[in-house]
Amino acid sequence: MARASRLVVKLASGIEDPERVAQAFSVATTALASGIEVSFWLTGEASWFAIAGKAEEFSLPHSAPLHELLASLLLNATVTLCTQCAVRRDIKDGDQISGIRIAGAASFVEEITAEATQALVY
Repeated sequence: MARASRLVVKLASGIEDPERVAQAFSVATTALASGIEVSFWLTGEASWFAIAGKAEEFSLPHSAPLHELLASLLLNATVTLCTQCAVRRDIKDGDQISGIRIAGAASFVEEITAEATQALVY
């Protein structure tokens, strides 16, 4: 099996499931460190991490600080906030951290169906 050159990670969980959150961020940043191109999607309750200060509020023992992992993704990956998820939470374009784009399902489907792409959902 050929190695994927691109990884798309979709996180739908928020603070209610801290281990799932930490796993998604950890896998994405590890992929980056391995030289894999990463696209990271914030959906559902994870949408709140697109707001300044929310990642700093997250804590899980024996896990890297979430705000540091998010900072790494913002520097080296594409980070996307789901359009519908943002609207449901009254997050307007411009409310999100600089560098996080807002896009919808069509963009997600385009990304996960691209050649040499692996997708993970958390």
